[in-house]
Amino acid sequence: MLTEAIHQHAVGLDARPDADILDRLFRGQIAALQTVQAAIPDIVKGSALMTEAIRGSGRLVYAAAGSSALMGNADGLELAGTFGIDPARIRLCMAGGLPQNSAMPGDTEDETPQAEADAADLGKGDVVIAITASGRTPYALRMAELAQRAEAHTICIANNPDAPVFAHADVAIHLPTPPELIAGSTRMGAGTAQKAALNMMSTLMGIRLGHVHDGMMVNLRADNAKLRARARGMVAQLTGASDSVADRALGQTGGAVKPAVLLVRGAASVAQATALLTDTGGDLRGALAQLREKRDTN
Repeated sequence: MLTEAIHQHAVGLDARPDADILDRLFRGQIAALQTVQAAIPDIVKGSALMTEAIRGSGRLVYAAAGSSALMGNADGLELAGTFGIDPARIRLCMAGGLPQNSAMPGDTEDETPQAEADAADLGKGDVVIAITASGRTPYALRMAELAQRAEAHTICIANNPDAPVFAHADVAIHLPTPPELIAGSTRMGAGTAQKAALNMMSTLMGIRLGHVHDGMMVNLRADNAKLRARARGMVAQLTGASDSVADRALGQTGGAVKPAVLLVRGAASVAQATALLTDTGGDLRGALAQLREKRDTN
């Protein structure tokens, strides 16, 4: 397996100067990232499945072990804050459970009984994102297999060619990263490529759900001072209003950016702004177009 092979520049690595070691590690990261570009068509397909799940009643279920699980968790945990997705629609399944401290045992990746328990409530509409650098991690492999049996959709991400997990994939994302400078340490290049692919896939989902407008996260959950200031800035940027007007609109909408923008742009009430967003599936651009049409008609 490529993920276990010895890198051609690894011999004598530990005897080299610090800066040279870091330069080689950096180049390894860049080489790993470059493998993501060829996978873009499959990342698009995976994102479409995720979008369909969230538009419907399904859930996104990240399933992995070890470093791959950490990459999946990092992606899934950000979706509520960035795109306002209900956390109940996101499940984080990790072999051995999510770490409560710095101890992360390696033997848990072989625990297929845990996978069977974690997969017990999967069903149609769910999307399981199984991530495994080797492509044969027992926990991730079993989760993907059981997801298929439950008629959930599966997106499988692996770094080795002909990975067994791909046999259970509706969408197979192969990231052929080179051997690691530290053989088998897939938290490095393989993990970097996985994180990039996951970020791209979920961000495209957020855009297609209408939660991004002109590069701004207009469906964010503004639950701290920084994000409340960001919400104010977005309303001001999108409407040309002053900060005080933006704050007033956000006060009316409970901090929600999309209806606040519509209020400043001329919606008669929060109820009308909400109805416009409902009509357009939450798409702010479409809601603004409808608002203009109503104004022009009147």
